[in-house]
Parts: sequence; C-alpha cells; structure tokens
Amino acid sequence: MIGTEMLETSRESSPATDEAIEERRGCLFALSQPPLMIFLAVIGCLLLMAAVHDLFVL
Repeated sequence: MIGTEMLETSRESSPATDEAIEERRGCLFALSQPPLMIFLAVIGCLLLMAAVHDLFVL
C-alpha cells in the first residue's frame, strides 16, 4: 500500500529534500572545481599542440 509520505505534495522544505538538493548540484558545479578545470586545460593544451604540430611541422 502507498504510505502517506508518498502522497504528500506540499511545497514545504524538509531536511531530507534540502539534503537531496545539495547532493544534486549538476554538471556546472562539477566544471567549476579547480582540479577538473586544470585537468581539462592540460588535455586541451596537449590536443592544441598536437594539432599545431600536425599542421605546421609535418
């Protein structure tokens, strides 16, 4: 049987929903982290150097 907690659709914030919102921050929050951005910048520079090498040296 469905309990009353499943049927409640009120807009009041509860501690459980506040914690769930904090856990689901999404992709933009992940991209704002410095270690990830440093890693992506290094990979991007390596790809750029490889492309420049292929275009101008080979």
